[in-house]
Amino acid sequence: MKKILPALLLLIFAVSFKAISFDEIVKAFKSGNAVRISVFFDNTVEISISEKSIPYSKSQAELVLRDFFSTNEVQDFEIIHQGDNSGSQYCIGNLMTKNGTYRTTIFVKLKGNKQLIQEIRFEK
Repeated sequence: MKKILPALLLLIFAVSFKAISFDEIVKAFKSGNAVRISVFFDNTVEISISEKSIPYSKSQAELVLRDFFSTNEVQDFEIIHQGDNSGSQYCIGNLMTKNGTYRTTIFVKLKGNKQLIQEIRFEK
């Protein structure tokens, strides 16, 4: 029992931490603030806009996102579905902008003790 308790506490902490940081990512998307979102970027982030997918460095990805949000002012982000897949998490939602709604998929992976965005897809 003594050996199980620390492992159980670690598992509970990991699950709680995972949920909290993904919630923070969603809040950042709701704000449409590229700088706030970039805090969660991995070293390389693949961004797909209208089926054109390009891997960017962390700083380039922030600029691409900033440009996207300046053209498409965010009004809200609504989660449709969340899930886990082989140690990664994803979220599918509708990003409502002044220019229309984009079906948005965000893929994150736990690295160390932090959820990092690996890929973002925007589909009109």
